[in-house]
Amino acid sequence: MTSINVRVDGASYSDDVEPRTLLVHYLRETLGKVGTVVGCDTSNCGACTVHLDGEAVKSCTVFAVQADGSEITTIEGIAGGDGALHPVQKAFHEMHGLQCGYCTPGMIMASIDLLKENPSPSETEIREGIEGNLCRCTGYQNIVRAVQQAAGEMSGATGGQA
Repeated sequence: MTSINVRVDGASYSDDVEPRTLLVHYLRETLGKVGTVVGCDTSNCGACTVHLDGEAVKSCTVFAVQADGSEITTIEGIAGGDGALHPVQKAFHEMHGLQCGYCTPGMIMASIDLLKENPSPSETEIREGIEGNLCRCTGYQNIVRAVQQAAGEMSGATGGQA
């Protein structure tokens, strides 16, 4: 066992983990962060995307021990302290950017990362920005619209900061 210390969604955790434990399994099984879903365990689908030290990563490609000392944000941690939805969550809801919802946490986390890097992406840039996240239900059109709406809302509300 290896000891790790992480901050997840603003709370500090110290745990002993097997060195081979994937971050996605640590988040789900040890911390109960089940919004981070296991889609494929091969890094193909992106459903398990979280932010690790501010960058979107597929948590099935990171060992929990690699996250030692890091700040992790999951889908559960992006809403406001008052429970208000993050602008990207709100836009996905309003623009019907989901059907079954399985890919949605990863899509939202990837979209937030995209908007942090490019606050005003074109449709092509959005499609390229989420290309590592698979959706088998929507055809992506409403997801792209949701990201466009969130970009507009975030740039209007924060002067372009995601």
